Amino acid sequence: MRRRVVITGIGVITPLGDSVDSLFRSQVEGKSGVGPLTYFSAATFPTTFGAEVPNFDLSRYVADASPWHDAGLASQFAAAAARMAIEDAGLFDGAVDRTRFGVYLGTGEGTQVFDTLIDMVASSYQPATRKLDDAIMSQRGIARYELGREYEQELHTPAAHLGDLFNLEGPNFACLTACAAGTQALGEALEIIRDNDADLMLAGGSHSMIHPLGLTGFNLLTALSTRNGDPQKASRPFDNKRDGFVLGEGAGLLVLEELTHARKRGARIYAELTGYGATSDAFRVTDCHPEGRGAIACMRIAVADAGIRPEQVGYINAHGTSTRNNDQVETLAIKAVFGDHAYRLPISSSKSMLGHLIGAAGAVELVIAIEAMRKGIIPPTINYEFPDPACDLDYVPNVAREVRVDHALSNSFGFGGQNASLVVSRFKG
Repeated sequence: MRRRVVITGIGVITPLGDSVDSLFRSQVEGKSGVGPLTYFSAATFPTTFGAEVPNFDLSRYVADASPWHDAGLASQFAAAAARMAIEDAGLFDGAVDRTRFGVYLGTGEGTQVFDTLIDMVASSYQPATRKLDDAIMSQRGIARYELGREYEQELHTPAAHLGDLFNLEGPNFACLTACAAGTQALGEALEIIRDNDADLMLAGGSHSMIHPLGLTGFNLLTALSTRNGDPQKASRPFDNKRDGFVLGEGAGLLVLEELTHARKRGARIYAELTGYGATSDAFRVTDCHPEGRGAIACMRIAVADAGIRPEQVGYINAHGTSTRNNDQVETLAIKAVFGDHAYRLPISSSKSMLGHLIGAAGAVELVIAIEAMRKGIIPPTINYEFPDPACDLDYVPNVAREVRVDHALSNSFGFGGQNASLVVSRFKG
């Protein structure tokens, strides 16, 4: 029989708090974590707001934060969320085989040393030729770059930090599939345990793109909302007046554990991770397929993998970015997969309050889906005011709803046509 995998520990760092309780309570109450950007002056950008993690200080989460001086936010968020997840799972209370305990982290680009890069460009620019002098640029870089900060630009670094911090000697992977990364990391970690290559996996996502290059790129793509006068109303998934997503940041790490292993040590079980699907649109780098073919296939694979019928899914935590194209195509795909049941199926977007955590989004959203199932309360999609005829499903507008859920689906559809879906189920021994 296939090995069953359960969730025994959770840690989160989000714009709405650093505990599962504070995150979920804020979601149920419809609170927004969006506000003016503070990390740098965004006054000259088309978008001046985002969803930052407030007052983050790594020293509150690790015994000695000094070795992390050069670490980027993705690494620091991951370390904090991972420590909370491992403590929550009770794994510091007893011995486990560390060679059977691995890491799978969804993340993104490494830390951008923006000030040094700009200094290198400015110092080497030759006005007469309008070109950069390569020799001057390289000399300036060698003089200014620091080894620790350089290492943080490597994409595998946050996952490597987690292995080192907790002495986890099992498989260690970094997943770089844009907005689908956190979800895909969890799905691939699930398969590693199913295949008996590990008994425990610390998996999820950690990411921050709230920096000048990140904001520049998304503004050039016209993907971000420019509702600068009312930022808390800017993220409005499925609403007819949506004009783009809100850039967020954070981390969500979960301990996945083989069921027998969890039972032997008397672990608390939050839920069972039962289904995983991953596909590619194979269409365009910045747009999902207009017929939703990748999203449709992805959800169908995840539901089938969970061994349930589509009508048994009781809640969907949607990708729901608040962009024109994504919300319409996701709605179309849900209808294709669930048929008539789609119109009876509660759907909500956590991004309406959190913004888009990019590589961390799927992991944090799965945590919210787990809590919705455990507590019997589905968080709303806030800022839903103007119905879109192309988005005509039940998005739980503005007010939370009490509903019993036995199986929840969480979707993540990323730039590049990356699609990943997970099914989480109420645990039944």
